[in-house]
Amino acid sequence: MSIEKGRAYFRALGIEDRVLEFDVSSATVELAAKAVGVEGARIAKTLSFKTAEGCMLILAAGDARIDNQKFKAQFHTKAKMLTADEVLTLVGHPVGGVCPFGCNEGIPVYLDESLKRFETVFPAVGSANSAIELNLDELYRYANAIAWIDVCRLPE
Repeated sequence: MSIEKGRAYFRALGIEDRVLEFDVSSATVELAAKAVGVEGARIAKTLSFKTAEGCMLILAAGDARIDNQKFKAQFHTKAKMLTADEVLTLVGHPVGGVCPFGCNEGIPVYLDESLKRFETVFPAVGSANSAIELNLDELYRYANAIAWIDVCRLPE
């Protein structure tokens, strides 16, 4: 199971006890926010995009949306999300639990600036009923992020 891969990842870091598992689904930003008890913007959603080499992951605030112009300026290609089948195959976690923790090797991970509004955020841990609270330094380190980028827009 994908949650076991996520738990094992954090076990190796000595913080598996911080992984939260819920009796309810946390597969969407709204459901995750309700399960955790925070505003939806603090859910760090993981978006998966096609690349020439396979895929990349971008973690963004729950209320952020990809800005196609910013994405194209950053990556010199059109933003094309993976299908659910591609996500499971290429990333190793199912839709609803996609995260950079315990996923397949070699996937580039980026963090969007939209997350910087918060001291801590809640990404999934590999299943549609899990999360972990991380501060931004921890998120960057544990996600093995390449860089902070600005490819999203926030609601007005």
